Amino acid sequence: MYLLDTNVWLERLLDRDRSGEVEEFLSSVPSERLFITDFSLHSIGVILGRLGGTPAFCDFVEDLFIDGAVTVIALDPARLRLLARTMELYLLDFDNAYQYLAAVEHNLVLVSFDGDFERTPGGRISPAEVLGR
Repeated sequence: MYLLDTNVWLERLLDRDRSGEVEEFLSSVPSERLFITDFSLHSIGVILGRLGGTPAFCDFVEDLFIDGAVTVIALDPARLRLLARTMELYLLDFDNAYQYLAAVEHNLVLVSFDGDFERTPGGRISPAEVLGR
């Protein structure tokens, strides 16, 4: 089971350099095994909205939740104090600490392109690494 970081989704949505890697990953892993945080979902909405990509966001939501079976997870507000400690302990910004803590609490493998997660005990794995490349 995999928690995909915001940057993985955006890589594909914005057709960046590693978009093909993400596409192959998403084609190979059943959507029932994929998770996204509420924080990532909302961040993607903000980013696509600023770029004039409201239709792309609607398509994204449809692909993940209507046609697919991706699960949205969230941190309980009572856990935000632990999130702040996680930021300090591993020198993470808020969004990375949120992703890391969500992955830990839900026992998920964190899939990301962000090297900052290497400072955490769980680290992270890239889409290509999941596929064994």
